[in-house]
Amino acid sequence: MAIKTVTTIINGQTYTLTLNSATGKYEATITAPSKSSFNQTGGYYNVTIKATDTAGNVTTKDASDATLGASLRLVVKEKIAPVLSFINPTNGAYIITNKPTIKWKVTDADSGVKSDSISITIDSGSKITSGITKTAISGGYECTYTPTTALSDGSHTIKIDASDNDGNAATQQTVQFKIDTVPPTLTVSSPADGLITNNKSLTIAGTTNDATSSPVTVKVNGNAVTVSSAGAFTTVVTLVEGNNTITIVATDSAGKSSTVTRTVTLDTKAPTISAVTLTPNPVDGGKTFVISATIND
Repeated sequence: MAIKTVTTIINGQTYTLTLNSATGKYEATITAPSKSSFNQTGGYYNVTIKATDTAGNVTTKDASDATLGASLRLVVKEKIAPVLSFINPTNGAYIITNKPTIKWKVTDADSGVKSDSISITIDSGSKITSGITKTAISGGYECTYTPTTALSDGSHTIKIDASDNDGNAATQQTVQFKIDTVPPTLTVSSPADGLITNNKSLTIAGTTNDATSSPVTVKVNGNAVTVSSAGAFTTVVTLVEGNNTITIVATDSAGKSSTVTRTVTLDTKAPTISAVTLTPNPVDGGKTFVISATIND
């Protein structure tokens, strides 16, 4: 008898194979499934081939066949790499803790993210794969990592990497940020604490600086003051009669602040002399007398 038809079924689609007279084999050119076979049972697409002769006899083989099964397992690999994105910190951020929680996301729409490929690199250190918390989300993971060793104040660079289950490596993502755990310096040269003055206009002057996250902003009693490139500042406040509290706050770019408080008293009222006595009066020449005055201020 002769072969009547040869068909194959792949991923639910049926295709017809035709005889190649040059090779004597039944052949078909088929477009592979668009999705990776990684998540299929066994990690492959089952290929079923069915041959029917003119008498109506049928032979069927598939991936479970003891002899031909291995050759009927179609492995399809995706070519699109996973996507990495930082959640925290953002690029150029200032952070006031030296053990910041680093958070990022990795997703892959096909074969899926290979969990043990997820890594983080801090500065020039080695890739870190352990200690990363991986929370499953749609298509991948949301990852968090907290350094076990405190990071020094200053600039740092973090890199993240991952691959999918078909071996496609994601484009490495990098973020740069600064750690600043030290508040700015703040020196107030004027006025002296406890100053008593009869001048309503009071000059506030001083200097400030921050080694990691300049520039520093200064507020005097809540009002912004201009700070020079060298860190010097000066402003004039108007005092009210009696006790005045002057609050100077310097804040760096990381949000760390230093505060200096000065108490100044404004006294514009001259003292009053209400009574004076001279005893004795009159007094003998060359003798002593006592002067007594009643004075209020």
